[in-house]
Amino acid sequence: MLNDAQKDVIRATVPVLTENGVALISHFYNRMLTHNPELQQVFNITHQKTGHQAKALASAVLAYAQHIDNPAVLMSVVKHIGHKHASVNIRAEHYPIVGHHLIESIKEVLGDGATHEVIDAWTKAYEQLAQIMIGFENDLFQKAALQRGGWSGWRSFVISHKNFETPNVITFTLVPVDKGAVPYVAPGQYVSVKVNLPEQGLVQPRQYTVTSANEHELQITVKRIGMVSTALHEAAEGTVVEVTPPMGEFTLPSGNKPLFMISAGIGVTPIVAMLKTVEENRKVQIVHVCKSQEDFALRNCVEALVKANVNRTLHVHMTQQNGKWSADQLAAQLIPDADYVICGPDSFMKAVVNTLKSHQVDESRIHYERFGVGSI
Repeated sequence: MLNDAQKDVIRATVPVLTENGVALISHFYNRMLTHNPELQQVFNITHQKTGHQAKALASAVLAYAQHIDNPAVLMSVVKHIGHKHASVNIRAEHYPIVGHHLIESIKEVLGDGATHEVIDAWTKAYEQLAQIMIGFENDLFQKAALQRGGWSGWRSFVISHKNFETPNVITFTLVPVDKGAVPYVAPGQYVSVKVNLPEQGLVQPRQYTVTSANEHELQITVKRIGMVSTALHEAAEGTVVEVTPPMGEFTLPSGNKPLFMISAGIGVTPIVAMLKTVEENRKVQIVHVCKSQEDFALRNCVEALVKANVNRTLHVHMTQQNGKWSADQLAAQLIPDADYVICGPDSFMKAVVNTLKSHQVDESRIHYERFGVGSI
């Protein structure tokens, strides 16, 4: 447990983290993946190359330092990171490795600024945070394993069917190789799929929303946008992939308040999963943004679900036909007391969330999927 003097030291490093946090975390990742190359099979290498992961973690570390007196206020971030970690099978034994390289990176980047007091305080602070994360993630692993059809870690699934939704989007039906049951998937949750990339000498995991599931199989809908999704698209039916249990805290809001669902591009996938289970008497309004009718992934499914219920309406904005979409267009459509569900590219979600807040929509009614560890 951190003492008051150590907390003072952590607080004193906030300006340093504000100015140099991204450089420090970039150094940390490079150091860790150089000394422990086996972890390249765990972390998203694309995010490493783009700097996305370093920025996200730097933001989280800064927030931790700013709230060192009461880390409990960061539980929403802990939950988000914990689900992401559990979905790629990060375990307790990984934390000492991460801690070692983080402390060594502080020494190497800060130089003379890495005094004994700073190193001691951050060592204790990391240990405290690690215990919080390990405890939360162990609970996730246990719950995932104990439910009917559940498991912990990676499980082999076979691609039993591929269905082209658009030229660049495929729905994959995955069936357990062991022929066992598939657990319940809360609408909006995702699984990680691990794909072999022999040309890169890598095995890489990526997370995909489960768009449909039953006790025998699950489906993911994947857009071809990177090396892992490309490898999946090119995989033949009958290919075996490794899958982790369903994770994620972005799920269908409970209750009977009206739902306003806003999505763009492949962000429609959790919307579809949620729409399939919404109670029939719950009012639902959907706005979806895409380039054209041909680029509207899962269009037939969405339209059928809307037409089947008079309480549901759908507005599709096609940018090639109607021009660029602006979140300001939502102003005339807002529904009092509705729950807002948002998924799409980061810039899209940020614009929508800011618009909702500017129109006094309470944050408790704004639900969105965060693909990094930070918040919008």
